[in-house]
Amino acid sequence: MRQQSAFRLTQRNDQVAVITLDVPDEKMNTLKAEFVPQIREVLQQARQNPRLAGIVLISGKPDSFIAGADITMIAGCRSAAEATQLAQQGQKVMAEIAALPVPVVAAIHGACLGGGLELALACHQRVCSDDDRTRLGLPEVQLGLLPGSGGTQRLPRLIGASTALDLMLTGRSLRPRQAKKIGLVDEVVAREILLETAVARVLAGAPARRRLPLRERLLSGPLGRALLFRLASRQSEAKTHGNYPATRNIIAAVRTGLEQGARSGYEAEAQAFGELAMTPQSAALRGLFFATTALKKDPGAPAAPRAIHQVGVLGGGLMGGGIASVTAINAGLPVRLKDIRSEGINHALQASWARLTAQLKKRRLTPAQRQQQMARITGGTDWQGFARRDIVIEAVFEDLALKQQMVAEVEAHCAPHTIFASNTSSLPIGDIAAGAARPQQVIGLHYFSPVDKMPLVEVIPHAGTSAETLATAVALAKQQGKTPIVVADRAGFYVNRILAPYINEAMRCILEGEPIDHVDRALVQAGFPVGPAQLLDEVGIDVGTRILPILTDAWGARFAMPEAFAAVLAEGRKGRKNGRGFYRYDRPATRGRRKVDDSLYRVLRVTPHSQQGGPEIAERCMLLMLNEAVRCLDEGVVASARDGDVGAVFGIGYPPFLGGPFRDIDRRGAAQVVARMTALASRYGDRFHPCARLAQMANSGETFYPPDGA
Repeated sequence: MRQQSAFRLTQRNDQVAVITLDVPDEKMNTLKAEFVPQIREVLQQARQNPRLAGIVLISGKPDSFIAGADITMIAGCRSAAEATQLAQQGQKVMAEIAALPVPVVAAIHGACLGGGLELALACHQRVCSDDDRTRLGLPEVQLGLLPGSGGTQRLPRLIGASTALDLMLTGRSLRPRQAKKIGLVDEVVAREILLETAVARVLAGAPARRRLPLRERLLSGPLGRALLFRLASRQSEAKTHGNYPATRNIIAAVRTGLEQGARSGYEAEAQAFGELAMTPQSAALRGLFFATTALKKDPGAPAAPRAIHQVGVLGGGLMGGGIASVTAINAGLPVRLKDIRSEGINHALQASWARLTAQLKKRRLTPAQRQQQMARITGGTDWQGFARRDIVIEAVFEDLALKQQMVAEVEAHCAPHTIFASNTSSLPIGDIAAGAARPQQVIGLHYFSPVDKMPLVEVIPHAGTSAETLATAVALAKQQGKTPIVVADRAGFYVNRILAPYINEAMRCILEGEPIDHVDRALVQAGFPVGPAQLLDEVGIDVGTRILPILTDAWGARFAMPEAFAAVLAEGRKGRKNGRGFYRYDRPATRGRRKVDDSLYRVLRVTPHSQQGGPEIAERCMLLMLNEAVRCLDEGVVASARDGDVGAVFGIGYPPFLGGPFRDIDRRGAAQVVARMTALASRYGDRFHPCARLAQMANSGETFYPPDGA
């Protein structure tokens, strides 16, 4: 039986052929290798019309053009040569489209990313809708790859090398007006007239070639190009610390094409694509992509979620205000805030207003839209407006008695069906629900700071939480734009539990005399977004260490804070929020770096003197995190290696190119991890002894993931 084609041809009376892409049984269009003969067939059918005026390519999906290429194709490649052939196949099809003797216009609505944009670039013109769902970009770098179907060659020639490199090296996507401004699309129109506008451009013939901006023209000469690529390489290296080879390959492919001609550029692009597809970095990043995609489809519990129409938030502080903001702005739900002081309500409202104003300045919304979204958030110091809330999220001070009081008050003032969710970072949910009249409706929702930027939410059911409550909490987190993982109600949950040994070991390195900035730099170069000392300064030293006694009581001495570090807390240092921490806040940062507060060495009674290399420091901190992650999986704190990897990457910035703790162990080999930990244990103490599961894996050769699977 012949496979149903994803391409449909419609011949119009004006002699314009409309080719509609609509992948059967898929929500979004993605490009697959098996589509190549289908594309060629439909193009051949169109060209059979001797009066053909031109072609319009459009999507049959309601909300997407083409979301990219199907990256599962890469998993099927067993060698770099196979992956190179995959890229060459894509390049040939795009070249055939570009070489058509009649005008070809892409009519874009919705996601136009990766291979989708490369297809659009092969067309002679591009028109897109002004819909907020329309996005254009080449995000391959986020998968450890580069655009492999001609994108590294066509994009620089269309919009200039500097602008093209910025898009490809960051992987960011553009809104319609941004795409029009840089010349990526020729016209932005209402969705309702998208097709007719594209047809009109076909009938109008080829437009005059757009002239590049002066800056791009200056950078197109030999001297300008040399400067551009030198700066791009330097900035990319400073940002990635050599951990992402795709950035180097993107720069090299663009440079080859501009300096040696398009043919050499395409060859370099395909060759680099093949090599990158086989790297462990790309495998790890693709694994994360598949994991997050799977989590989006995971309901979290075998039950239907209750519909959420209205949300309440208790506490107008940093966390409460952030939760209210993502609920109103991202999820589009009305939020009622309650705080004991009107100042708390005002602070939360101001934070949301500032976030919306920032979007307004970037032209991502209109003043009317800002007003409309702000109107979703109201607040007060009493329980007015809470009677019909479907869920109330508590973000009050980390005190068990206070949180139990909040449960009782919500049950007294809200509807019988209202769910109570606690944004606790350390207190057991079962203890919070201990005196509840409806404990089945109590759950934990642990957000991370800053709430509007951190993508993870830990969803923590206690033993009595109902499946419906769990499914509802997971669904709400997704509505808020978060990636939720369900974790067990054990001390520290998952993210903070694996973070604590990492932070403690960094502090031990400092107490041994390693300079604070040397320790931080070691972990940043290893791939973390910030170093451990800077992280404590940002979240608050008092807040960051508050959980350690709880973890020590639950899990033993390996979580105990180094005794000498108590002097830092005793001196009242809280980090950025009170201007006293590991770094100085009484003067501006220089080149993005703050100066270490040298007076802290006196408090710690150490003389800074670097004795260990950065890789050794990073290894000490990271191996303890890996060991604790395995314990969490073994104890059922996380349900799977997938959840543990996503939680570590999205919750604490575990280096994405390593894929998370469990993929990292697989990459290193459990036997090698155990050998290194055993060596460190002999030098630094029992805290480095590998856990039983890790030791067992070292002996058996077991891995967390299938050797060739996601």
